[in-house]
Amino acid sequence: MFIRIFIKKAIKLNNRFLFYASLALVLVSAMIMRLIEPETFPTLFEALWWVMTTVTTVGYGDYFPVSIGGRIYAMFLYIVGIGLIGVVIGKFVDGFAEIKKRREEGKVPYEGNNHIVIIGWSQKASYAVSEIMDSEKCEIVIIDKLPKAPILEEHIHYIQGDAAEEAVLRKADIMNAKAVLVFSDDSIYDALLADGKSLIIASSIERLSAEIHTTVEVMKEEHIKNFRHVQVDEFVLSHEAISRMAVRSAFTKGISGVYSQLLSRSYGDNLYEIPVHQNWTTYREAFNALLEEGATLIADGDKMDINRRLDEAISRNAKLFVICDQGVYDKLKRRV
Repeated sequence: MFIRIFIKKAIKLNNRFLFYASLALVLVSAMIMRLIEPETFPTLFEALWWVMTTVTTVGYGDYFPVSIGGRIYAMFLYIVGIGLIGVVIGKFVDGFAEIKKRREEGKVPYEGNNHIVIIGWSQKASYAVSEIMDSEKCEIVIIDKLPKAPILEEHIHYIQGDAAEEAVLRKADIMNAKAVLVFSDDSIYDALLADGKSLIIASSIERLSAEIHTTVEVMKEEHIKNFRHVQVDEFVLSHEAISRMAVRSAFTKGISGVYSQLLSRSYGDNLYEIPVHQNWTTYREAFNALLEEGATLIADGDKMDINRRLDEAISRNAKLFVICDQGVYDKLKRRV
């Protein structure tokens, strides 16, 4: 009965107080046992060792009190010390469990930089996470209103809440993010309402960090001008892109496989961005040099008319895109 009451009282105590009380009990007990039985415990370390093995119920038996006073104090440790240390250990275990629970529920703020933030969980977002993990190992932060994290991985963090709220975006450390992907809410069937929600989220992001690269899934093409007004960097017209790909494949057999390769890093040749080499002055020089390495230069930014501008000078800020495999790209990164 006494032990039960003691444990119930101890559980209600402050964690910091319990920790310091346990530490004090162990140290004081070691000194007391050293004074009571100096022959059994010739140094303070031996006494501390015995106290620790006693209160943690290990009990190696290499040291034990032989005097009446020592055994009486040992009985005190059996009742009070073991109970107190047990409560402290239980508190530590509960603390770790609480941290894990809060992380699963998306209540733990993320602290980092150069991460990618994904807003709105859906099957499309799931594919995006897989593609990011296949492309490069970077931290991913997911923002959604789900009661629990959709994915629990080492490099994936979850934040629960409304992405239009500044506090939620700050929990995702949006100011230090590398990029943000905003997916349209699949639960909203009206394109106007879905794009309206995405527009509010995008404006909140740009207000906090205008420099961050933001990509938004847009349901209707005519809404893009509204997103451009809030300085969104890029747009994805998901439904129209799928429809156009289906039509192209109907007229040109096999073209869907080309699209799939360019859109995924999982197989085949892919689209990569490379920096401008200091020795390149025209697109022709860049085109020929890359072709010898096994890569095909196809665009500068969104301009895909390189083959008609081969003798034009390349800007030092050009964004060159090539088609090649992973091995060639890795080699180009080392040389360029």
